Amino acid sequence: MAEQKKQEQDLNQLLKVRREKLADLQANEKDPFKIVKFDVTHHSQEVKDSFEELEGKTVVIAGRMMSKRVMGKASFCHVQDLQGTIQSYVARDSIGEESYKDFKKLDVGDIIGIKGEVFKTKTGETSIHASEVTLLSKSLQVLPEKFHGLTNTDLRYRQRYVDLIMNPEVKDTFIKRSKILSTIRRYLDTQGFMEVETPILVANAGGAAARPFETHFNALDEDFKLRISLELYLKRLIVGGLERVYEIGRVFRNEGLDTRHNPEFTLMELYQAYTDYHGMMDLTENLYRYVAQEVLGTTKIVYNGVEMDLGKPFERITMVDAVKKYAGVDFDEIHTLEEARAIAREHHVEFEERHKKGDILSLFFEEFVEEHLIQPTFVMDHPIEISPLTKKKPENPEYTERFEFFMNGWEMANAYSELNDPIDQRERFKAQEELLAQGDEEANTTDEDFMNALEVGMPPTGGIGFGIDRMCMLLTDSAAIRDVLLFPTMKSQGAAKNEANNAGQKAPAKSVATFTATSDMAEKIDFSNVKIEPLFEEDVDFETFSKSDFRAVKVKDCVAVPKSKKLLQFTLDDGTGTDRTILSGIHEYYEPEELIGKTCIAIVNLPPRAMMGIDSCGMLISAVHEEDGKEGLNLLMVDNRIPAGAKLY
Repeated sequence: MAEQKKQEQDLNQLLKVRREKLADLQANEKDPFKIVKFDVTHHSQEVKDSFEELEGKTVVIAGRMMSKRVMGKASFCHVQDLQGTIQSYVARDSIGEESYKDFKKLDVGDIIGIKGEVFKTKTGETSIHASEVTLLSKSLQVLPEKFHGLTNTDLRYRQRYVDLIMNPEVKDTFIKRSKILSTIRRYLDTQGFMEVETPILVANAGGAAARPFETHFNALDEDFKLRISLELYLKRLIVGGLERVYEIGRVFRNEGLDTRHNPEFTLMELYQAYTDYHGMMDLTENLYRYVAQEVLGTTKIVYNGVEMDLGKPFERITMVDAVKKYAGVDFDEIHTLEEARAIAREHHVEFEERHKKGDILSLFFEEFVEEHLIQPTFVMDHPIEISPLTKKKPENPEYTERFEFFMNGWEMANAYSELNDPIDQRERFKAQEELLAQGDEEANTTDEDFMNALEVGMPPTGGIGFGIDRMCMLLTDSAAIRDVLLFPTMKSQGAAKNEANNAGQKAPAKSVATFTATSDMAEKIDFSNVKIEPLFEEDVDFETFSKSDFRAVKVKDCVAVPKSKKLLQFTLDDGTGTDRTILSGIHEYYEPEELIGKTCIAIVNLPPRAMMGIDSCGMLISAVHEEDGKEGLNLLMVDNRIPAGAKLY
C-alpha cells in the first residue's frame, strides 16, 4: 500500500513537471501548440528501405519520441511514426546550443519533427543526423514503461490510442484490417458489384434472428430500431433492377459480449440476381482465397497454432449429413416431432416446447458439429424452421437452399437462394410472429413494405452475409473480436459513473423533469421539494370559463426565435387546415427539436400578440412549480392519438 502511494506521488510529480515545462515554453514564445503544419518528406521504413538512394541526403520525418539517451554534447533518440521507428543522432554542434538545451528538456512521448542527413552508425543502424529538431506537440501524460508496455487488456481497449503507440503488433492488426476491407471492395468491383448504403435507423429491424436496440426519434415522435441486418433493403434494390449490390456497414444486436460478439459490428451483405446459393459458395471461396493472398501473401493461414488451407477446395456437406457424421443421428430417419424430441432427450440436447423438428436438428448441429468444422466448410440445406427468408428445396420442402460457411469452428458467413415468393414469404413472417408471441425476442415481424417489393417482383437471387470482424480475427490471428475493433463496447468504469452516464442519456436537454400523458411512470420521482401556487379562492362562473377555447394541437415545426434566449416559435396543426403560429418562452426548459411531433394543449381564441415582431396567435399550456427556489416548467403534452383540433371540455 505504501509502495503504491509512493508510485502515485512520483507520477503526480512527473505530470506536474511536464506542465511546468509547457508553461516555460509558452512563456518563451515556444508554444508547440501554435504550430499548425510540418512538412514531412519521408517515413521511417521508407528511409530504411531506400538507404542506398537516400544516404547523405536530407530528409524530414515526424513522430513520437519513444526513447532518448543524452551523452553530453551528443544524444540519440528514437522516433516512431506510422511505419515504425528510426534512430536520430542529435549533436549540439549540428543543431545549435540553444536548440540542444531545448532538446535535452524533451520528454518521451513528445511529438517532434527532425530534419537531417541519412547515415549509418558504426553498428550499422540506419539513422538521421539531425540538423533541426522541432517540438510539435508536448505530451502531458506519461507513457507506460517501455519494457512492459501496455499489457492490461481492459486498459488497452479503453485507451486504444496508447495501445497503438506501445504495441506495434496492434497497429499492424488494424493496418491489415483496412487492407482486408479495401481488398474485398476491389474484388467485388471486378465482379460487377455496386457498393450502396442503406438506413441504419429502421422502423422494422428484420433480416436476422436478433434482438434490436430501440430508440425514439423526437422529430417524428416515433420509435425506431437500429438495424440488425442489411438484407431487406438490399433486396429492395434487387427488385429495383440493381442486379449486383453489396454493403459493408455497422449493424447492432442487443446481445451479450464475448470473444466473438460485440453489440455493434461490421457486416457485409451482397446480393446477385439470377444465381443461387451454389453461386454464393463459389463467390465466397474465391473471395476468401483472394483476400488471404493479397493481404497475407499466402492462402495458408494459422490461427492459434492451427493451420487452415484456403487454397484447397472447400468441403461441402448438408446439415443432416454433418449431424449424422459427428453425432451419429440420421434426421432423414426421423419423421415426427415426437421422434425428434425423444432423440434429443436421449442425447441430452435441451429444447423448448416451441421447438419443431427442424429446430431440434439445428440444436444437434450446434451441440455436436460446429466445433469440428476447422477447415473451410460449407454446411448446406438448413431446415425451414430456422430459415424464414430462404427458398425451399423443390425436391424436399422441409429444407432450404441455404448454407453457412465455417472455419475454425466459427460461422463466418450465411447465404441463401433468396425467397422471392411473396405468398410463401408472408406465411414465413406469420410463423415468425407466432414465435414472437411465444416469447422469442429474436423473431422477425412482418415488413409490409418489403412484402410490397416482393409483390412487385424479385428475380431469382443469391445472397450472403459475411462477418467482417471474424474474418479479420482469423487473418490477423487475433484471440478476441475486441482485438480487431478499434473502439470496442465497454462498460463505464465504476458504478457511479455508469449510473451518471445512464441518467445523462435519459434526461432531457435541460435538466428539468418532463411528463407526457403517454409516459410509463414506473420511474419514481421525488416531489418532496416541490412547491405549487395556492389554489384560487375566487370562483369563476362556468359561462366565463367556457369562453376559452382549449384545443389539442400538433407541433409541425419548432425553432428558436432569433435574438431571443427564451422564445420558441411553434408551427401548429389546430385541425382547421391552416397553420397556427404560437410563441412560448420555454427555451430554457426545452430544445426545439425534441418538441416536434408532440401533441400539446393551446388556447386558440386569444387575440394575436406581437412578440419579437411575430404575431403569436394563442397560448400553449404549461404546468409550473417551484423546486429548491427555482421555477420548474413542464409543457403539457398529451397522447398522440388525440386528433388535432379536438376540443377540451
